[in-house]
Amino acid sequence: MYSASLFAQPRTLLSGKVVSTDKSVIDFATVYLKGTQYGCTTNEQGIYHLHAPAGKYTLIISAIGFETYEKAIEIVPNERNKQTVVLKPSVTELDEVVVTSTGVNRVKKSAFNAVAVDTKELHNSTKSLSEALSQLPGMKLRESGGVGSDMQLMLDGFSGKHVKVFIDGVPQEGAGTAFDLNNIPVNFAERIEVYKGVVPVGFGTDALGGVINIVTNKKRRNWFLDASYSYGSFNTHKSYVNFGQTFKNGLMYEINAFQNYSDNDYYIDNYITEFGEDGITESTDKNKIYHVKRFNDTFHNEAVIGKIGIMDKTWADRLVFSFNYSHFYKEIQTGVYQYVVFGQKHRKGYSFVPSVEYRKRNLLIEGLDISATANYNHNITHNIDTAAYKYNWLGDKKYTGTPGEQSHQNNESKNTNWNGTFTANYRIGEAHTFTLNHVISTFHRTTRSYISGSSKLSDFSIPKKTRKNITGLSYRYMPSDKWNISAFTKYYNQYNEGPVSQNSDGIGNYTTLKKHLSSLGYGVAGTYFIIKDLQAKLSYEKAYRLPTTEELFGDEDLEAGKADLKPERSDNFNLNLSYAYHIGKHAIYVEGSLIYRDTKDYIKRGLSQVSNMSFGYYENHGRVKTKGYNISLRYNYSRWFNIGGTFNSMNARDEEKYRAGGTQQKSLTYGQRIPNQPYLYANFDASFTWHDLFAKGNVLTLGYDGYYQHEFPLYWENLGDPTTKIRVPEQISHNLSIGYSLKGGRYNLSFECRNLTNAKLYDNFSLQKAGRAFYGKIRVNFGK
Repeated sequence: MYSASLFAQPRTLLSGKVVSTDKSVIDFATVYLKGTQYGCTTNEQGIYHLHAPAGKYTLIISAIGFETYEKAIEIVPNERNKQTVVLKPSVTELDEVVVTSTGVNRVKKSAFNAVAVDTKELHNSTKSLSEALSQLPGMKLRESGGVGSDMQLMLDGFSGKHVKVFIDGVPQEGAGTAFDLNNIPVNFAERIEVYKGVVPVGFGTDALGGVINIVTNKKRRNWFLDASYSYGSFNTHKSYVNFGQTFKNGLMYEINAFQNYSDNDYYIDNYITEFGEDGITESTDKNKIYHVKRFNDTFHNEAVIGKIGIMDKTWADRLVFSFNYSHFYKEIQTGVYQYVVFGQKHRKGYSFVPSVEYRKRNLLIEGLDISATANYNHNITHNIDTAAYKYNWLGDKKYTGTPGEQSHQNNESKNTNWNGTFTANYRIGEAHTFTLNHVISTFHRTTRSYISGSSKLSDFSIPKKTRKNITGLSYRYMPSDKWNISAFTKYYNQYNEGPVSQNSDGIGNYTTLKKHLSSLGYGVAGTYFIIKDLQAKLSYEKAYRLPTTEELFGDEDLEAGKADLKPERSDNFNLNLSYAYHIGKHAIYVEGSLIYRDTKDYIKRGLSQVSNMSFGYYENHGRVKTKGYNISLRYNYSRWFNIGGTFNSMNARDEEKYRAGGTQQKSLTYGQRIPNQPYLYANFDASFTWHDLFAKGNVLTLGYDGYYQHEFPLYWENLGDPTTKIRVPEQISHNLSIGYSLKGGRYNLSFECRNLTNAKLYDNFSLQKAGRAFYGKIRVNFGK
């Protein structure tokens, strides 16, 4: 306890900056005066400010991965008390072990089952953010084709909408095609954080599978420029530029732009429907397979992000206004099955997103940190399918007399999103932290058809609306670096308004449905260091996931929505063990996780065929249990050799014993594996690095990475004729890369070969991915 007279004493400012031995700033370092209540953490520029009465103290500064700093100081009233501190890495020989960034270490050491990847090591590659993520434990990337194709990230058995994506803590639902993770270059991020299953309240989200948080570089920097261009197979062009400056007075600006273009004209194998010379007859021999070239699959997107703001003021650590503009054009070659061929069907759109971000540590009182964001997302998508032709894989066409290759449409959808987030963290002493978070998001879509009549997949006259409010409160107790525990609760509320079909096939005859949903979730997460480098984590959450806009309302093209979907509810358990061992130039890291999910009202995507149209749809499935594990192993020898990999096994089963509707008739699929989901997969990589090759500061890197995917069934395994089962086949892919950096990374060249063995690759049934491909990249990087 502290007396009232202590609080009444006038306080003097103690400030400074915390950096590492290589002069890089250390954010989120803990700074406090030993034996007192006075403390704070450094901001993203490594700067700290705390107020304390004049006197003699012992200053303590600690950060994950660094040795604790301790020094006797005296705070003198009416004088500038500034302490700039250099922390030494906790490993003594910097040349022998690679020191991971503080942000990555902080995620790994948290109580939540989380992993992080430092993307700076990938900035010379042509990878997208989604490809960088696919190397993490439990992750599986599923793409339907080449550049710009539909993509899903699978995390510990959950995929698609079960996994939420954030950029700097801001939700990206409804951000538009140009900002899908497979369309954003890896240079965009400083690191990627992945929280699996149980999610901290600070994200204010309703994810069952987990959260992916893309963290950009927000540290104060002088003038800088990072620019790159790559070219490769299938006429693929990618470019990226990021430049900006922070002035001495705290004013900053930044411009970030990127683009992707590809013809995606790679070869696939499929049978062909041949058209007769009379323009009427056609014939198909499904046993005769042709090696054919894709011809209607061009994709390009462009995006620019402008930022201006102020940093390191007494009233704001960071106040930034930004404006995003993006555009995309996408030709659509196939439907949900590869044998369906389109020759003119396409989609295009654009979006603009103004936003504001505010952050302040120690606002009004010591220990109170505030962050708030708001953005408005206006997204327009135009779907066009007006050709009165039928195409085959040779590019031949037959006049049908009926407009529409799939379904006659020429419609424009206007999607409007508002998102606001507010987070308050309050630290009491060194051990206690409270967090309050609230997220509000709204969505409104109106669709206009430029042709008479309406699509069979949607009634455009009915507006589609949803509003979400999610509030979270958590408490963390961290008495020492050895262990900590967090408890939290989340309140979910959603209002939906949209069309529902009165027909048995779910198509046509629409009426408006208005529905309110609300739920209360809770959880706990803890971590304990059994010995110095052996860490255990255990977490549980009663979680809810509210239906997304695409699940509720579709995409007005290939996906049909279902406005009366119920929220998913799940009991999530995670157990994680990790061990790091260092001796001399050798370092070994081993990690293993056990996953358990008991999910009710599971939202499942299916495929349907109605009136010669193939489309995806969503429905609630009574109960699904997922049990699984993943194992990671990595070995480093000095800074020269690195090898590692992950193995993942996920077993998701139907646990709905009886059919829906209150009947006692046992479900035929009870106990069966959920179809159309990979359940056994692995990835592996190795690299050799030569430092100071030919000249000081020059680095040559040779790299290899690959993945394995076990075969999996498209439909329920116990239904139908076993001899005609459709399965996505087993596959292995290999990639090679070589890169050379000059003058400490200022100039960079790289070359890559993807799918070295030209294997047939499928992430989804019958949707073949590209064969062997080659890419080259040049990058320049100036400033700090």
